[in-house]
Amino acid sequence: MVTDPSLTPLATTTYLNGYSPDQLRTAYGLSTDSTMAVAIVDAYANPNAATDLAAYRTQFKIVGSGTLTQVNQTGGPITKLRGNVGWGQEEMLDLEMISAICPSCQIIYVGANSASFNDLAAAVDTAARLGAKVISNSYGGTEFSTETTLASHYNHPGVAITVSSGDNGYGVQVPAAFNTVTAVGGTTLTLNTNGTRANEAVWSGTGSGCSAYITKPTWQDDPACANRTVADVAAVADPATGVAVYDSYGSHRGANWYVFGGTSVASPIIAAVYALSGNTAGVPAALAYASKAKSLFDVTTGSNGSCGGTYLCTGVKGYDGPAGNGTPNGTGAF
Repeated sequence: MVTDPSLTPLATTTYLNGYSPDQLRTAYGLSTDSTMAVAIVDAYANPNAATDLAAYRTQFKIVGSGTLTQVNQTGGPITKLRGNVGWGQEEMLDLEMISAICPSCQIIYVGANSASFNDLAAAVDTAARLGAKVISNSYGGTEFSTETTLASHYNHPGVAITVSSGDNGYGVQVPAAFNTVTAVGGTTLTLNTNGTRANEAVWSGTGSGCSAYITKPTWQDDPACANRTVADVAAVADPATGVAVYDSYGSHRGANWYVFGGTSVASPIIAAVYALSGNTAGVPAALAYASKAKSLFDVTTGSNGSCGGTYLCTGVKGYDGPAGNGTPNGTGAF
């Protein structure tokens, strides 16, 4: 069963203290742009998505040629899908993080008919068929014994697929566990007064660990897990250092600004970084293991649970489960 989005319900009529696009791009050393097609897969459809994305871009004076195309899980009209407030908030978070990091990216939103794994997986296939070179997935559920039957839907050569590692602390979720995706963990990001990155620690809610069912990919060599280890890389996810999001669907009296966190923030950020890099060939997740020392910020503190103090749930020098190989320092690791 897919975990429904659990985003902060507090709304306000004015901009809250969430990180802006300029702050995120500065913190992660991102100064380039791209027109690559990036897809977002969620369930259902936010009827205000286009106008709310435009309002977000206007608020932060985002300059770029980015566009938004919306379809259902078969590629048909998005108007055939019903709305859902929780998933609608998730949709706006995802769309706005892509736009924040990659202002000229051509965004394709594919709304699944429901929050079932089968429908979401079908939506991923449609995103790839429609030409997306990067696909972000901000959802997940507890591993189960037949999960490998879904794995092929998250394997599209030449397409970088990012997946949130989860928001329930130590433990592995799917589809993040599949060894053809980039599993994205979460951090607590602190900025200096000038907006530059001051520090990052493992966010206590991020998912990580050793998969029960997915085999270890050749590009992973950590010693304490014989199977697939989650995560690969990370980005900001702590709601206490969250991001600003504009969403009018479900709010009232103009209280449309939120501060959201979770690895639902981190997955689209990393997806947009792939677009900025222009490189989606091969198995994109493997790149972070080859160039981690020079192109990622190492996250060496914090924990997301109990695992005997090992790197599977604890931030350490080099690779660890919660933050993977680290957070973006430019696009070199992607």
